[in-house]
Amino acid sequence: MSRVPGWLGRLGHELSRMGERLDERRAEAERDDGGDDSAPDTAPHAPDAARAPAHMAAEASQVPVTRPENGGDHVPPPPAYAPAIAARPDPVAAVPWGMRVAAEAGWRLLVLAGTLWVLMKVISAVQLVVYAFVAAMLITALLQPTVARLRRHGVPRGLATALTAILGFVIMGLVGWFVVWQVQENIDNLSDQIQDGIDELRRWLLNSPFHVTESQINDIAKSLRDAVGANTDQITSAGLEGVTVIVEALTGILLTMFSTLFLLYDGRRIWEWTTRLVPAQARPGISGAGPRAWRTLTAYVRGTVIVALIDAIFIGLGIFFLGVPMAVPLAVFIFLFAFIPLVGAVISGALAVVVALVTQGVFTAVMTLAVVLAVQQIEGHILQPFILGRAVRVHPLAVVLSVAAGGLVNGIGGAVVAVPLVAVTNTVVGYLRAHSREAALRQAPSPHGATIIDVAPVDPTAGKT
Repeated sequence: MSRVPGWLGRLGHELSRMGERLDERRAEAERDDGGDDSAPDTAPHAPDAARAPAHMAAEASQVPVTRPENGGDHVPPPPAYAPAIAARPDPVAAVPWGMRVAAEAGWRLLVLAGTLWVLMKVISAVQLVVYAFVAAMLITALLQPTVARLRRHGVPRGLATALTAILGFVIMGLVGWFVVWQVQENIDNLSDQIQDGIDELRRWLLNSPFHVTESQINDIAKSLRDAVGANTDQITSAGLEGVTVIVEALTGILLTMFSTLFLLYDGRRIWEWTTRLVPAQARPGISGAGPRAWRTLTAYVRGTVIVALIDAIFIGLGIFFLGVPMAVPLAVFIFLFAFIPLVGAVISGALAVVVALVTQGVFTAVMTLAVVLAVQQIEGHILQPFILGRAVRVHPLAVVLSVAAGGLVNGIGGAVVAVPLVAVTNTVVGYLRAHSREAALRQAPSPHGATIIDVAPVDPTAGKT
């Protein structure tokens, strides 16, 4: 009887050990069944399998392989002791953020550059039409206020347009005829004066402190004659092409006149038709930017005409009293070149100084230079800020770069158009930026609660006695 309790104790101990083993097996089975079925088919490495316990290896070898309905093998999940394999990162995430931003901006810039290149090719193919239309827009910007004033006085639109256009074209034609007439009347006298001026300049160089000799002057003259003789064929071909140039000029003048008439008479409806070509989402912004761009262009053209007229009058009077020949044609040239900002004033002033030098001598040339510089200083510091005001706000650096770029792209025509194009673009971009900001504020939810205190208007007189 004394051995029965000991035997019962050993039996209970064995049963407890069996229960613990069953619990361990059950836990291992649950871990195996709970694994990810989509895990990759990775077999354990030989050293890891060799170090695995024997009963785990036996259990892993006895795992059945099921075949799903689609015929593929069902890959069992890796055992818990398999080494972890890091997943490959997304290629987009592997590229640095700055490089991604540069790439996004780069291809968009390439698209814009390609678009501009194609646009320039198209413009160069129809250059005459483009120049005629641009000239018509500039003339319309100059004459349109007169049409509006006549309309306010009760004149019908057709009659107001006809009167303004005829008067404007007659004045421009008379100015051109007067310039040609003055040049033809004074060309013989001018050639004699130029020859006398060249002889006087030669004598001055011989007696000057620069120690210029007779042989050096003869060598310079011979080089000039040789250059003219070498380019005789080119000069002849240019003369033969004069007929083509005249035909193109007449065609451009006719296109400009017709375009000006239609823009003066029906400009509003032409603009409304143009806005219908714009996508509906961008139409409100473009419709608001157009009138502001037109006001900028009108202010630029009218201000430039007034400033150019003042320059031509005062410089013309100055060179007339100094005895420089062809003072009136030179004044007209100064007026026309004033439409090329900065560069035009330099070219026209240099032309007046050269004519004064070769016809009247060094002293008259110096006095002419002083008159030109004085008038241009008054123009740059008083006339332009007062007349143009804030309607056309373009930085001087932008003016210089735009004139240089326009001249390189399309010669004198590009230089004339460059500055008004930059001014109009500046106005349009500023308005579109403000319009998009206002649209975003209108679409934003209205402030409420404590936030409305921060945005509520404050009475500046509050708290004052």
